[in-house]
Amino acid sequence: MADTGSPAPHPTRGYLIALAAAAILSTTAIFIRHLTQTTQIPSLVLAFWRDVFVVLTLLPVLGLVRPALLRVARAHLPYLAAYGFVLAVFNAMWTLSVARNGAALATVLVYSSAAFSALLGRWLLQERLGWAKLVAVACSLAGCFLVSGASDPTVWDANVLGIATGVLSGLSYAAYSLMGRSASLRGLDPWTTLLYIFGFAAVFLLGVNLLPGGLLPGSATQARDLLWLGGSVRGWGILFLLAAGPTVAGFGLYLVSLGHLGASVANLVLTLEPAFTAVVAYVLLDERLSGTQIAGSLVVMSGVVILRIFQERPPARSAAELPSAIEARASLRSVAPVE
Repeated sequence: MADTGSPAPHPTRGYLIALAAAAILSTTAIFIRHLTQTTQIPSLVLAFWRDVFVVLTLLPVLGLVRPALLRVARAHLPYLAAYGFVLAVFNAMWTLSVARNGAALATVLVYSSAAFSALLGRWLLQERLGWAKLVAVACSLAGCFLVSGASDPTVWDANVLGIATGVLSGLSYAAYSLMGRSASLRGLDPWTTLLYIFGFAAVFLLGVNLLPGGLLPGSATQARDLLWLGGSVRGWGILFLLAAGPTVAGFGLYLVSLGHLGASVANLVLTLEPAFTAVVAYVLLDERLSGTQIAGSLVVMSGVVILRIFQERPPARSAAELPSAIEARASLRSVAPVE
């Protein structure tokens, strides 16, 4: 079965895996921006097919490599369905944000999730909120504020929907991270989790796109819009590469990192993604960041460095562990020589 016990946490390994996830995920905005610009595909139609192709990629791979990962206990299905719904909301907000804000700005805005993850992780998962994490959260928010250009009132006047979808993508990403950490604590394998949540997300997004008249921004206005790319082999190929490459690898590694790090810590490490995306967007899409936006990216990066160097490492003992710890200390005192 897929829901076996979780491996022992290894923080250094978790940081390295999260860093790799950030580098890989940084390319997803480039793919999405290219598709929305060149094909004008509705954002939620793109999000639907992305999720479908993730499932079509994982099914044969897991079936060949580890068939047991295709199975999950029935008791976990409601949880995975709820997790899939959260992922569908995130995919929708994220794709809309990229279409309206550009790859670099959308990537920075999504990492307002760092603050949400830290606060919600403290409330829901009892994750510690030490000074290093608070500094990292402050750096993340300050950096997002600078890079988004939110200090300029005209930005809000001209792009209210873009900023709103960006912040909502951050909130939904925080919820996604917390549920990923919870899935790890439940003993669910990260690749099994990935398969099922993307499957459920595809179902939810299909329902949204079939609503009459394109009720939501970026959704299909009629059923035939689901085949927007038509006979474009290149368009379908890029969409498949987006799903089979950076989406599967990036989201998969991120879920793996959540087995070693708290949700808020892993999310803060991934705030390095905007720097990666900004460089790639500059090279491939000719998107430019101003001096203020570059400074904001550096502020975000400095927060992650502070977190890694100064975060308190000894984990707090759970209530269940305290009695045995007290008994162990008492036993040591009873045999210790009297000086």
